[in-house]
Amino acid sequence: MAGARRNAPPREEVLAAAMGMIAERGLEKLTMAALGTAVGMSSGHLLYYFHSKDELLLQTLEWSEGRLGAERGRLLARPGTARERLDAYVDLYVPDGHRDPHWTLWLEVWNRSQNADDDARDRQAAIELAWHRDLVALLAEGISRGEFRAVDPDRFGTRLRALLDGLSLHVAIGLRGTDRTNVLTHVAEFLAQTLLPER
Repeated sequence: MAGARRNAPPREEVLAAAMGMIAERGLEKLTMAALGTAVGMSSGHLLYYFHSKDELLLQTLEWSEGRLGAERGRLLARPGTARERLDAYVDLYVPDGHRDPHWTLWLEVWNRSQNADDDARDRQAAIELAWHRDLVALLAEGISRGEFRAVDPDRFGTRLRALLDGLSLHVAIGLRGTDRTNVLTHVAEFLAQTLLPER
């Protein structure tokens, strides 16, 4: 077993391969055996590292969220108005389209979370908290600058993310009549009506 551990590919390589398989073939084609073949490991070795497919999926989601979090951090730190950065946040949040791999994985992990243990639930909550915390800070900044109305940033952020989640779900599953452009238009109208100062 020590030799197997020494020769195993780095964890990030395995997670990247899992995400690549979801993007190319869909989640239903991601099996331990297929992933093992892709990274040169047996399914038994993968189970040694991840213990279950649920854990593999959650770690893959955490890895993907880490990359999104870094991109979100760059977007929110760049110069410009709070409104411009809020638009960038929304743009990053909404799926690229039907079967967006990150959203496909996110939906699967949350579906499986009904039977997850407390540790897995805490890790999923941490993913959501990171998005929420960044949004609340951005809203508070926009309010302090007079770019946004004097709303409660935490409550408004909760409602905005609920709207984004609902509309994004429609895009990710390919609901007829809903696409990314349509969703971005709905969100822009909502922000104009509820957050931007009246002229």
